[in-house]
Amino acid sequence: MTTDLTTTKRGFHFGDIRKMFGSNGTSSLRQFGILGSLIVIIVLFEVLTLLRNGPNGATLTSGNLINVINQYSFILILAIGMVMVIIMGHIDLSVGSVAAFTGIIVAKSMADWNLPWPLAILLGLGVGALVGAWQGFWVAYVGVPAFIVTLAGMLFFRGAQQWIGDAQTIPVPKGFQVIGTGYLPEVGLPLDFNVPTMILALVAVAWLVFWEIRTRRQQHKMGSDSAPLWVSVVKVVLLSVVVLAAAWMFATGRPGTSFPVPGLILLALVIIYSFITRNTVFGRHIYAVGGNRQAARLSGVKDRWVDFFVMMNMSMMAALAGMIFVARSQASGPNDGTGWELDAIASVFIGGAAVAGGIGTVIGSIIGGLVMAFLNNGLALLGQGADVVSMIKGLVLLLAVGIDVWNKQQGRPSLIGLLTRRSGRRSDPEATTTFEPNRTYQAPPVDKTRAE
Repeated sequence: MTTDLTTTKRGFHFGDIRKMFGSNGTSSLRQFGILGSLIVIIVLFEVLTLLRNGPNGATLTSGNLINVINQYSFILILAIGMVMVIIMGHIDLSVGSVAAFTGIIVAKSMADWNLPWPLAILLGLGVGALVGAWQGFWVAYVGVPAFIVTLAGMLFFRGAQQWIGDAQTIPVPKGFQVIGTGYLPEVGLPLDFNVPTMILALVAVAWLVFWEIRTRRQQHKMGSDSAPLWVSVVKVVLLSVVVLAAAWMFATGRPGTSFPVPGLILLALVIIYSFITRNTVFGRHIYAVGGNRQAARLSGVKDRWVDFFVMMNMSMMAALAGMIFVARSQASGPNDGTGWELDAIASVFIGGAAVAGGIGTVIGSIIGGLVMAFLNNGLALLGQGADVVSMIKGLVLLLAVGIDVWNKQQGRPSLIGLLTRRSGRRSDPEATTTFEPNRTYQAPPVDKTRAE
């Protein structure tokens, strides 16, 4: 006998609003704190810059949004890799030095060895993989803490970068610069906006509609509680309006500009790594090991293998970020990558990752990175110096982590830990147990009789 557990709701219920944002309906709206903070920061700087600089110097202009993507895409790319490292309970201090080290090798390969730029990009990714394998070996198989390994890496690869480049600036060819300064091309139609940018936005809207329909069908199939249809409609409409409005701003900027190529790379990585961390065995193992390494081992997870590949992946992401920065700067310089690791780590923690590991999401880290990006950008538009920017960033980081720690001490969930939790999980007690993000796993009790 099959029992339909799907609840049909009629009329307005305040709890449905929480479900509009993907909540399971039992958590409170405070889980959306960081996302709300990002919106408040953007609106605040929009008002302040309008009052100070006028409409041409405001935050929400096409030119400024393009600048934000171009200037901070490499930090957001680092945050994607760093969140996986931090979920595992590690830290990587070497990403800035690895990015600079890769950048100088790629620039030298094109300038001195006449290597075509597509092969130079592959070379850079290979260098990142080798560096990551080296550091991953020490962390996973020798047992040296990642903090020490990457601190040594930060010193070594910074020195190696300056030794290889002889503290000089090495320019890169125009073909290579596309990954840092390029835009979606025009299609030659007599229109006042960039057509590929709007097509990309329409594809994103279609995906939002498809995903919401798929989610509701899965909820119905599993017999889980689902919100009324109007909640899904309002949610999709709101997100679609935001996507289309942002795309329109990118598509109607000054002639020759549109959605930046670094933004395309970042968008692709967000989609790929969100899928990996949420929907693959490897992603579940990352959360399991970070939540409780001993329990994961007893469950058959090869934690050393996970450690190794997470560290290697981080260095590859650093290599990609370094190449994008060099392409945008049009040259590799001796000071590239300085302080990047701090911005990446801050983005992840502001985005809701736990200091002890086991909690964090790719989307949350991107939100945290955007908070840092718009803080930097807004303060710069207001004419504030680097000293003020640094102090405010430090206070924001301390406040974000402090609130998260306080919530956990009160027995409340992480702010971002629930933000991207999928609604409608299996309610069947006989269903197969799988590792879930943002959940701490406890080791099963040991049977002393069998052990003896």
